[in-house]
Amino acid sequence: MAVDRSYIAENEAQLQRLRDLVDGLSDHQLAHPMDGGWTVGSVLAHVAFWDYRIVTMLDRWGADGRGTPPTYDEEAVDWINDANKPIFLAIPPRVAARIALDAGEAADRAVADMSNDLLAKNEELGSLINPFRAEHRQEHVDEVERAFSPR
Repeated sequence: MAVDRSYIAENEAQLQRLRDLVDGLSDHQLAHPMDGGWTVGSVLAHVAFWDYRIVTMLDRWGADGRGTPPTYDEEAVDWINDANKPIFLAIPPRVAARIALDAGEAADRAVADMSNDLLAKNEELGSLINPFRAEHRQEHVDEVERAFSPR
């Protein structure tokens, strides 16, 4: 059975896009307010959190899929984001940006290293791990770019 690994290239492309964005923003811009009381830096910390979550979940599950399978509760996402927001806002924006890049690299490595068997098992269980990290990054890079585009 052929396994679709197109997510690897998409993840790399969106990580590069994130890297370019971060490299192009001043510290002042990283502190720029966003909707809902967020800042650019806190949005980047949010992205880092969800990427590191994937790394941790895969670490616990194990390369052979014999560890503890991850859980995912769509209804918990909002309260998790809300609970983390004060912490994300407290992180210096440039530090949050660096953490987002480090987390992206770690998550991309982790999902690229998933074996075909583990990818198949993940799919059978309802895709508890989303290997397409690019989707979440793209959403937030787009959001930050819109914040700086002329209206």
